Amino acid sequence: MNPAPTGRDAQPPRGEAVTFEELTAAARALITPGGRRILGITGAPGSGKSTLGETLVAALDGQAVLVGLDGFHLAGAELDRLGRKPRKGAADTFDAAGYVHLLRRLRAREDATVYTSFFDRSLEESIACAVPVPREVPLIITEGNYLLVDQGPWQPVRELLDVCWFLEPGEDVRFDRLIARHMSYGRTAKEAYERSHGSDQRNAELIESTRSHADRILRVPAVRTPSRPTEEATA
Repeated sequence: MNPAPTGRDAQPPRGEAVTFEELTAAARALITPGGRRILGITGAPGSGKSTLGETLVAALDGQAVLVGLDGFHLAGAELDRLGRKPRKGAADTFDAAGYVHLLRRLRAREDATVYTSFFDRSLEESIACAVPVPREVPLIITEGNYLLVDQGPWQPVRELLDVCWFLEPGEDVRFDRLIARHMSYGRTAKEAYERSHGSDQRNAELIESTRSHADRILRVPAVRTPSRPTEEATA
């Protein structure tokens, strides 16, 4: 018998295959009347976090609200001031402390309504106070890249989540989705390919290193979008 691969040759175990229906049932099981729980959804860019979060909220019919980490992107002007705009999306281009404070407010349930931000991809900016979270909503679903990072200002996040799922649809699917997303917001095929395999991939490698902190690692079925640029486009 060959020994198990180690070090750089080792491959992490594949996630469990699940359906949207199974995950809806799992999310519904977290709901406690009169209480509040927070479900985190994380994974690399293009893994389907937002889609899953939106699907779950729609299925739970008023019993859940979706709160996105992307609403805590630093504004473009601030990224310019800090010299970080070319790396937008990296861990240090978010207000991590503000996100932690939001999660603490949501857990405390002291306010009748907590308002949080929404990231508008068409503007590439966050819109403040765009998402109301009433006190009586029993389940918060929060999605974002860095929920399981255990360093710096991100460290408190994991303990504020009751459950956290890590999505990994497969790299071909993830890259296709990511390239399609970038192109839908005006990037050329070449620009989308370079962004997906450049700064997005560096962020993905950090996120991948956090997968062991998740409660479940999931493969959610998805339809692949054939959006890879041609050889000429990537030259």
